[in-house]
Amino acid sequence: MPATAAEPVAVDPATVEEQRLERAAPQEILRRSGFDTVAADFGKTLSGARSYAAAERAVVRHGSRLWQRAVDRAQGRGPAEHGGREALSRKDGGGRRAALSRDDDRPLYWARLGMTRELRQWQAPFGLSGAARAKLLDRLERSSRGQDTIRFPATKTAADKGMKRVLVTGFDPFTLDRDVRISNPSGATALALDGTVVRTAAGPARIETAVFPVRWQDFADGTVERALRPHLPHLDLFTTVSQGRVGRIDVERFNGAWRGGFPDNENVSRTETVPVADPASQPQWTATTLPYQEIVAADTGRFPVYDNTSVTEVPAGATAPVVRPDGPTAGSTARAGGGGDYLSNEIAYRATLLRDRLGLKELPGGHVHTPVLRFGAGNTTEVTDPAFVRNRLDIVAQVRAIVTVAAGTP
Repeated sequence: MPATAAEPVAVDPATVEEQRLERAAPQEILRRSGFDTVAADFGKTLSGARSYAAAERAVVRHGSRLWQRAVDRAQGRGPAEHGGREALSRKDGGGRRAALSRDDDRPLYWARLGMTRELRQWQAPFGLSGAARAKLLDRLERSSRGQDTIRFPATKTAADKGMKRVLVTGFDPFTLDRDVRISNPSGATALALDGTVVRTAAGPARIETAVFPVRWQDFADGTVERALRPHLPHLDLFTTVSQGRVGRIDVERFNGAWRGGFPDNENVSRTETVPVADPASQPQWTATTLPYQEIVAADTGRFPVYDNTSVTEVPAGATAPVVRPDGPTAGSTARAGGGGDYLSNEIAYRATLLRDRLGLKELPGGHVHTPVLRFGAGNTTEVTDPAFVRNRLDIVAQVRAIVTVAAGTP
């Protein structure tokens, strides 16, 4: 909605995330992926908007286009110069860096931040209140993350008869002040799987995906529930995915209602009970309904897969937290789920709590933690290397295999 003539034009300063854009690695990632013109193109379109409605159309169009471009790139569509399957740190004959591999999730992340910075600092000629700008930023976030384009076939036709419906979510890169080059294989998985069909033991399954921010406030504002609620009643399976431990994949059995305070991508900390609607009925724990036994037993790839039952709790009547390797005890208070006490645990908690509150307790759903994605030995400066790409491709392929096993389990 537009501001009235009496309202001041509110221009927001760049966020902590957006300020990282000027570092050398993000700029190189954008150049080598061909995404370096995304923000400027968006800004040019915005400059021509003469009404709130026109600005909103521009936001949704460019946000959706960015998501689709990232998906197309990951799945081998689009101009070849935007990257091949291999990612090399060599230079071509003209002294330019070779294109990044297609499986890279980072161009989407950094290009989106360029767009949000353009929108945050745009001087609208018709006047724009802070609330109106915030609504546009929200539309941009949702459209550029695939959250508003989760679409399964509306009716069962001959072409999709018996087609299962699977929803997979990923995350942005995080801990960027430790290493701004970081990639998140869960985001790469979301791009690689969006709109694809896998052949399971129970027939074909259509996968739709979305990506979520690594920000406490977005989760408190209900971004997970808003994105998932329309779809859960119509799904056959869902799994949230994030980056977890070194060298292993975990199917997290239990999720806890606790935020442990680790800084998010805005360098904000939160230590508290996970804030949800109707806290009076909020459980301390939720549990996976994924077929973890079948997943663990299957040969899905080179990384070992574990059924992780460990949690940290404050036992009933006690005050100090203890680690329970076999899950929570009756009446205990959560301090960490199997997936920890950060946003990986929280998205799993929120998704499975939503499942239960919607009366869908038989719907298979839960959380999968991928291995930590590492650069090759000795690489402390390059934005990519062959080992880095190989590891990411292997993780994506193994998550695809896990989803295939899960969707094919009776």
